[in-house]
Amino acid sequence: MTTVHDLVGVGIGPFNLSLAALGDRVPGFDAVFLDENSEFSWHPGLLIEGTTLQVPFLADLVTMTDPTSPWSFLAYLKAHDRLFPFYFAEDFHIPRSEYSHYCRWVAENLPSCRFGTRVAAVGWNAAHEAFEVEYEHVRTARRERLLARDVVLGVGTAPVVPSAFDEVAGKEVFHASSYLDKRESLREAEDITVIGSGQSGAEVFLDLLRRQEETGWNLRWLTRSPAFAPMEYSKLGLEHFTPDYTEYFHGLDQSTKDSLVPRQWQLYKASSADVLAEIHDCLYRRNIGGARTGAELMPNVAVTGARRDRDGISLSCHQVEQDRGFPVTTDRVVLATGYAAEQPDCLDPLDGLIDRDEHGRYQVSADYRVALDSSVGGRLYVQNAEMHTHGVGAPDLGLGAHRAARILNSLTGSEIYQLPRTTSFTTFGADPQRGGP
Repeated sequence: MTTVHDLVGVGIGPFNLSLAALGDRVPGFDAVFLDENSEFSWHPGLLIEGTTLQVPFLADLVTMTDPTSPWSFLAYLKAHDRLFPFYFAEDFHIPRSEYSHYCRWVAENLPSCRFGTRVAAVGWNAAHEAFEVEYEHVRTARRERLLARDVVLGVGTAPVVPSAFDEVAGKEVFHASSYLDKRESLREAEDITVIGSGQSGAEVFLDLLRRQEETGWNLRWLTRSPAFAPMEYSKLGLEHFTPDYTEYFHGLDQSTKDSLVPRQWQLYKASSADVLAEIHDCLYRRNIGGARTGAELMPNVAVTGARRDRDGISLSCHQVEQDRGFPVTTDRVVLATGYAAEQPDCLDPLDGLIDRDEHGRYQVSADYRVALDSSVGGRLYVQNAEMHTHGVGAPDLGLGAHRAARILNSLTGSEIYQLPRTTSFTTFGADPQRGGP
């Protein structure tokens, strides 16, 4: 270990890939990005036919920071002779499968990206004044180490399986993240329940609904949310996904942040109005002449328990507003219950050196640095693990390039990428220096 790299990235999802793509244009910047998968993979279990990104194609890896980059989505289209078809399609929202293919194209062509390498441990090497990263080649189990001045964590979020389902998770009960892998097994069922009304839940329910006439399923869609409500998509509402709002949110006290995020569920946890409209249209067509739809949709329902019995999966449900319990028996359950950030095991060597809040979460500065003990001379950055400090824009693809550029500027100590001074028409906070009207 004689070479000390400028940066090691742990994980190659869209956000670290954005950092790799923007860093590729920085002369002399030496970065290595490691990922255990054999190739770039982005939610493969949810690349359902016909699904699209919820953000415009401009929210690619680089464009919102560097539209001249050779790693833009338009450059990808050019490389695949698809500019004219895209031009005539006149659609800002591209297929999710195409976004995944675009990211794979970038990852395969960036020399800094190394797949098939599982990071086992990240620790601080005081002798070298650098982070020591131990990783394993997945195919051969051979282990190697490298040194880096700084580290950025971009491992993404993990599927959340509520504790009520701990005893029944398996073939009959699974998270939506593996939906396509297990969809064929659903043919054995007569009754299927989808839990969760975010985008994944809506897309899974719609896919099942479209196949219902062929399979004869009885379908059910349950959610704790008060309504099957659409994602906020008004133009001024979307300004919550700007750097201006992120900066405002970061400046709030932590108790205010913690109370604010749950109230903003329609900004980031709801489903698109288009998918909800398709579900309604499908149900309307099935209901012609008063025919039975074979589908039940229930908001305000919390599932408090689940067990296997001879009739299938027995769910204990609670209608929140009525404060009334009721049972549901079903054959299969698809859990569209979201994702959450968690500390990966590879950071265990740093565990006592990471500064955390009272809830055990990272303390993250405005430039996405995790607060570390003063004995650590390097910097640890996070991507999409900072909703509690930076707000609902943390997982949003539209802010990915801006965050990556801000991290690069922090890493290099210079304005490698000029960031916009203002990004919204909305004034989110009162300036303490501002006088009255």
